[in-house]
Amino acid sequence: MTSTAAETWLRRWDTQQERYIADREERFTVLCDVVEAALADVEQPVVLDLGCGPGSLAGRLRPRLPHATIIGIDSDPLLLGLARSHYTDGITWIDADLGTGDWVAEVPRTIHAAVSTTALHWLPEHKLAELYRTVSTLMAPGGVFVNGDHMGPGDEYLNGLAAVVRRRRAARAGVEDNEDWGAWWDAARTAPELAALAQAREERLVHKDDHNANTLTTPSHAELLRAAGFSSVAPLWQVGDDHILVAVKR
Repeated sequence: MTSTAAETWLRRWDTQQERYIADREERFTVLCDVVEAALADVEQPVVLDLGCGPGSLAGRLRPRLPHATIIGIDSDPLLLGLARSHYTDGITWIDADLGTGDWVAEVPRTIHAAVSTTALHWLPEHKLAELYRTVSTLMAPGGVFVNGDHMGPGDEYLNGLAAVVRRRRAARAGVEDNEDWGAWWDAARTAPELAALAQAREERLVHKDDHNANTLTTPSHAELLRAAGFSSVAPLWQVGDDHILVAVKR
């Protein structure tokens, strides 16, 4: 697949994702601000993008951290194929399942940041807790974990209010009628230029355990991160139930 074809599909992916995350670009920008500031004094930082998908976050981090080693990890052949075809310089892509520990052997023994956006909710709680412990073990002192995702406040009434905020923000941004998740994947599965990647994805899914998405709240994520060895944990950006949660390894 050409870089131009991949770019077309990535633009369509961005539009589809904005249906669910109206402030997606602002979230990316803030997340990159946090990582850039946290790693300002690290000469050659190593950054992992966990559940990188088609490389949306890693691709935006690259110009911010041109001196960094950036590694994207995902187990979806089609999304990784888009990432590899479009982002051809300066990012390493690893095909691995975050629900297992197999990916650890393919990354450096010391990392300085781990990031993720709209991905870790796909892991069940026990696998997410294990992932947090593994990341903490790899993390250098002063390193940061930064996760952007929908995370409820942890109170039923506040959850409802947060959902209202998200829906009304989407209406104001004019993204409610964007292509949805299912339509994007239906189109991708039948696109001639993606045929080989789509087939690889279908074969992978047949043999893959169902991860069962978690619905962990912001306090629950913070608790898991502290238990994993991160000392300071707090949300540094929020719109409704959309958070950027930051954890620091001391």
